[in-house]
Amino acid sequence: MQFDMSRPDVVRAVNQRWLLKFWTQHLADCRVPRWQAIEAERLSSFQQNLSFLDVVPGANDAMRFLIRFHGETIRRAYGSPDGRGQYLDEVLTPGVCPTGVAPYEKAVREALPVYTILEVTDRQGRLVHAERLLLPFARDGETVDRILAAFEFICDDGAFDGHAIMTAGDGPALRLSALIEARA
Repeated sequence: MQFDMSRPDVVRAVNQRWLLKFWTQHLADCRVPRWQAIEAERLSSFQQNLSFLDVVPGANDAMRFLIRFHGETIRRAYGSPDGRGQYLDEVLTPGVCPTGVAPYEKAVREALPVYTILEVTDRQGRLVHAERLLLPFARDGETVDRILAAFEFICDDGAFDGHAIMTAGDGPALRLSALIEARA
C-alpha cells in the first residue's frame, strides 16, 4: 500500500483537524505524544467517532491491534456489536476493509499520523466518504503502543444511511492514503 507524504491540511474534517493539532502540540521532546495527554483531554464530544487500540507486538516485527473502545458511529458503520477485546484483524476482514491493518502498522512504524479516505455507498446507493485519521501515542513518548482512530463519514447529498455502511454494496474503495508531516 502506497502512502504519500502530505501536509496536515490534507485532513478535511474539522474534528480531525483539531485532533491532529492536539497531537502536534503534545509532541514536546518526544517521538510521539504521551498517551497521558489524551487521557487528560476531554474527548467526550468526539467519542462516538473514536476508537482506541493497543499495539500488541508479535514475533518478527509483526503487530496486532487490540480494540479497547469503539464509538457508536464506528460500531454502526461496521454493523457490528462492540469490538472491545477483539483484534482489529479479526474485525477488518478483506471484504470489509481492503486496506486492512496496513494504515495502522504504518502509523506505528513511522510514528506519524496516517489519513485515509475510503469511498462507500449506503443502502440507497449514496456515495459517502469515510475519512479515517490514525494518531500514534506512547506511554513513554518513544515506543508507539496506542492508536487513536478518528472517523468521519461525509456525504455530499447530506443525510445518508450509516448502518453497516462499511459492508454495504461492493465494499470500500481506497481513494487516498497519506502519511502526515505533523512535526512541530
